[in-house]
Amino acid sequence: MAHEIERRFRLKNDDWRGLVEGEWLKQGYLSVERERTVRVRVKGTQAWLTLKSNISNVSRHEFEYEIPLADAETILATMCPMLVEKKRYRIAIGPHLWEVDEFFGNNAGLVLAEVELASEDEAYTAPAWLGEEVTEDPRYTNSHLSQHAWPSWPENQPKP
Repeated sequence: MAHEIERRFRLKNDDWRGLVEGEWLKQGYLSVERERTVRVRVKGTQAWLTLKSNISNVSRHEFEYEIPLADAETILATMCPMLVEKKRYRIAIGPHLWEVDEFFGNNAGLVLAEVELASEDEAYTAPAWLGEEVTEDPRYTNSHLSQHAWPSWPENQPKP
């Protein structure tokens, strides 16, 4: 059984830019319940179906299966009302790989970083560009962003 433990952060600056090249990801959700999510993701010419179940705010069971690209494209086009489009940058810092996601499309302007850990209490070196931790804020999950675009959140609206 696969087990995913990750922490998620907003970024406080762009000092991470230029460290590595990014790759484009497109994904949609068939289920967005906290207890279970079902995602279809396309990266280049590859596609996956991923099932996740919640264990805690930091840990989840995760099962991922490669599927035909044509199937994924059809599922995204016909079953997923709003796509999450992002460019992912993988940055190695010490023994950890940080994934910085720069969102486009409906969530343009949002940038998040995640680190996967071996245990919930594993220590890690926080890069200087990390800002507020949002691991426990479910609004920052990709499944939530697929239903509630980040620019539409009340705190992101222009003040009168």
